[in-house]
Amino acid sequence: MSGGEQVRTALVGCGWAGRSIWLPRLIGHPAYRVVAAVDPDPAARGTVAGRGVPRVLADLDELERGEVDLAVVAAPNHLHAPIAARLLERGVPVFVEKPVCLTVAEADRLSTAERAGGAVLLAGSAAPYRADVRALYALAAELGPIRHVDVAWVRARGVPGAGGWFTDRSRSGGGALVDLGWHLLDTVGPMLGTAAFEQVAGAVSADFVNAGHLRAGWRGDADADRPGTGDVEDTARGFLVTEDGVSVSLRASWASHEARDVTRFTVEGLSGTAELTCTFGFSSNRQAASVLTRTRHGVTQPVPLPEDPVGVEYARQLDDLPALLADTAGRGAAIGGARQTIAVIERLYDSARRAVPVPEVRGVA
Repeated sequence: MSGGEQVRTALVGCGWAGRSIWLPRLIGHPAYRVVAAVDPDPAARGTVAGRGVPRVLADLDELERGEVDLAVVAAPNHLHAPIAARLLERGVPVFVEKPVCLTVAEADRLSTAERAGGAVLLAGSAAPYRADVRALYALAAELGPIRHVDVAWVRARGVPGAGGWFTDRSRSGGGALVDLGWHLLDTVGPMLGTAAFEQVAGAVSADFVNAGHLRAGWRGDADADRPGTGDVEDTARGFLVTEDGVSVSLRASWASHEARDVTRFTVEGLSGTAELTCTFGFSSNRQAASVLTRTRHGVTQPVPLPEDPVGVEYARQLDDLPALLADTAGRGAAIGGARQTIAVIERLYDSARRAVPVPEVRGVA
């Protein structure tokens, strides 16, 4: 691929994220040309056939050598690392949806595959491309040294899947922490710089995960009234402290007693506090608009924000991928960041398991 040419792209995984998030944005983006879609499930392949995809394949091996410049991996979580490693070893650059990997060991395997194949791995992390998050970053930079960040993504009714892989630990790697918490950690990272977390404590609960009426109806999942059989947490809470003393309180919840789905960031600095209230993701039960404020000396002032269409951050991330593909010096950066994120998630789960036995899955009262 040379400068100015379209990126010949294969979509790997035709489930909800592949067909609803990535395929329409790839087809609609002038920098990309979708040349193939791959999924072993005939039903999933059927959902993308006739949607502007020339070749719909059952296996990666059917992709011809030199056919694609980029593979977008949007398969179930447990397949992200194996698929990405297989492609990287063949020299195919990959863009992997979060979570990029489910263990530190998988991150190391991906790093090895990236070096062996000489192809770059890029990681999905859309939230930092939101206009409200970018405004928060700018405001946080004016607060002086940051002392504490409080971050939460709490859905009212948003357990994904209907007895599918999202709530099966063997295939998802975990529940709300792996799903929503990965996004939150990715978003907090730029405000903390390069500081690593020295202290990590966590707790998880699973009171809502199998309640059919608390599923994410906006995903169009079938059998919403059927009780689930999930074995993952619907809520995770964590408290993290960096090596230079900045604390982060994190909560990720698929379901709750809230009325609406809400994402909140509170950033406390020497010169004031910034607070952003919005809704990440595609839920229809969302905040009417994003609100950003700055509080200093007892006075809270609103900060104007542009209106963003739902999901525009994913298209903005696609804007940047061609330049990242061409930047050979950036090889290793994405998997390095993903390794740090999954290491924190592993430590949160370890802490939760040490504190109390893994919570029994119960129905909501």
